[in-house]
Amino acid sequence: MGSLTDVVGVRVGHFTDPRRPTGCTVVLAEGGAVCGVDVRGGAPGTRETDVLDPVNTVGVVHAIVLSGGSAFGLETAAGVVRYLEEKGTGLAVGGVRVPIVPAAVLFDLGVGDPKIRPDAEAGYEAARVASSEPVPEGCVGAGAGATVGKLLGPGRAMKCGIGSASIRWGDGLVVGALVAVNALGDVVDPTTGKTVAGARTADGRAVRGAVDALRAGERGEAPLGGESTTLGVVATNARLTKAEATKVAQMAQDGLARAIRPVHTPWDGDTVFALATGEVDVGEPALIAGILAAEAVAEAVLRAARAAVGTAGLPAASGLS
Repeated sequence: MGSLTDVVGVRVGHFTDPRRPTGCTVVLAEGGAVCGVDVRGGAPGTRETDVLDPVNTVGVVHAIVLSGGSAFGLETAAGVVRYLEEKGTGLAVGGVRVPIVPAAVLFDLGVGDPKIRPDAEAGYEAARVASSEPVPEGCVGAGAGATVGKLLGPGRAMKCGIGSASIRWGDGLVVGALVAVNALGDVVDPTTGKTVAGARTADGRAVRGAVDALRAGERGEAPLGGESTTLGVVATNARLTKAEATKVAQMAQDGLARAIRPVHTPWDGDTVFALATGEVDVGEPALIAGILAAEAVAEAVLRAARAAVGTAGLPAASGLS
């Protein structure tokens, strides 16, 4: 179903740390893209999201960074800024070009050695290898350490990752999504209602589904706070204002709500950015792009779960019946 990079002018690069499951993902828009953001989760970790408010002055961004490592992972954006500065990319301010690079992080410090987390060099490397090829999916980049189904306790969780999708509409409009899925909740196929990856049964052999278990009165080990967060970037070649891009980001969050159950909890920092490159004019662009963005986000979430590979104690959908 396509990839975020189907939007011309958008490139994506991953850095995956070989020492433990963690990493970062960089979405480059070096020509500058209008950007909005929507933060729904109760435990966000972000950088430069205030600049995206429609009332504020800066009109475009040059990259978005998604990273593991919790708050430590915000350092990755500094590496992307350095990369873009070396390329002469950024907002002209006097005689200096200042790259505008918002970022958001997810918590994956419980998978492997928490002292190993993405840093500025990881961000630089992800930007350096960024490509317009289809985005690699699964346990790579910001999705390397991602897990889902933690509502009944981390011992019943499953592995997840990062996924991408795109939709083409009408005469040239493209809307794509990239989502790193590290939710407290479960990944659910919205077309069937089936839990694809999430909280497992007490014996760990099958998917149980956290909300169904709670409704039935079942309780597991209480999860620790702040161990989650799903991050997304949607991009379109439509021409949007900052206010319209913000509305598209808001509507794109509906895709998370369709495919993750529960979502936007106090222990998730769910954040979605929306980029617009402005190559195509369509009527009611925020309406059309927002509807398609939600669809692409839901599909990207499913692809993240299905592309993931299990690790010790954390099976993935691909290896669990």
